[in-house]
Amino acid sequence: MARRSRLFSLTALARAYQRNLKAFAKATRPPRATPAAGSLRGVSATGTATPPVARKGRAVRSAGKPTPVSGEWVAGLARGPAGARRYQLFIPPGLALQRGEKLPLLVMLHGCGQTGRELAAVSRMNRVAARQRFLVLYPEQERMANAHGCWNWFERRNGKAEAEAATLLAAVDQVARTHPVDLAQVAVAGLSAGASMAVLMAARYPARFCAVAMHSGVAPGTAESSAHAMAAMHGRRDAHLPLQAVPDEPALSSTPALTPSLPLPPLLVLHGDADGVVSVRNAAATALLWAGALGARAGALRTLQRGQRHAMRVTEFKSRGRTVVALREVVGLAHAWSGGAARRPYSDPSGPDASALIWAFVARQLGRKNMG
Repeated sequence: MARRSRLFSLTALARAYQRNLKAFAKATRPPRATPAAGSLRGVSATGTATPPVARKGRAVRSAGKPTPVSGEWVAGLARGPAGARRYQLFIPPGLALQRGEKLPLLVMLHGCGQTGRELAAVSRMNRVAARQRFLVLYPEQERMANAHGCWNWFERRNGKAEAEAATLLAAVDQVARTHPVDLAQVAVAGLSAGASMAVLMAARYPARFCAVAMHSGVAPGTAESSAHAMAAMHGRRDAHLPLQAVPDEPALSSTPALTPSLPLPPLLVLHGDADGVVSVRNAAATALLWAGALGARAGALRTLQRGQRHAMRVTEFKSRGRTVVALREVVGLAHAWSGGAARRPYSDPSGPDASALIWAFVARQLGRKNMG
């Protein structure tokens, strides 16, 4: 009877989690966009506008339509342990590559109820890519794998999380085989569920990424199933990191092998202190966990503000004089992309520009001069 009661309890929690995700996705889902005519080549990176999204009971005012970024969109399909996943690669316009030149690649993982193209529109990361000359990969979660379009970062007990991480890594390798990608200069970032999956990828395959950025996410080892995910999102579970994968063996086994610990790549954590979907407690917990693994110590807390944008509380963790973890808590930011496009779901244009912050962090790891 005790076992039956426990199973019933877990099932009820899982259903409650799915209801919460469904309600959240429904509340923030934009209207269906009209498909663009023709091929993906030359399509605007920003897409079409949608009605304002309420934040703290008020509509976010439009600051004008974002300037479209012309460029090339290349669609593809990657296969891995989780099956097939579609992706779209953004190639900035006017690239004049020198002989043998290869470019950095930034993998951007969308959140629940969102698509890769919608994340591109919200974040305006393609504008940064056009200025800084890097490629942007937008993988797409299949609704058959998750009804709400969430990356299954929490499904670790059944191996689904690790399978998706390996499949996303296969997408990176596939793009690198057909485009001028420098595999030593690959970074990964994400929003919400995509943020947790980004950290999972970096923790499982640390040698494959030069940097990782987590925007409004949860440390991926904090949940092992959908029953745990809601408590983890609310900051009621101890943060943990998953095991690293066996080098050069992305295929999964039923019993993951312990491997020698490799240094984790530098981590940038962005989170709003008014986030009602994923508790800001997850930001500090993940930063401390990552810093501990790298033997880094916290510096003095600073508060930064640019113009009328939301202020940020910044803590940097350094090891041997180098910042390996940066924690940025944005004052007044809800569950949205900080500094994103106006009139978009999952976006707060009043916040610091998360896309610029992410690239500046990545560029420092590459030793590149960030042009802003």
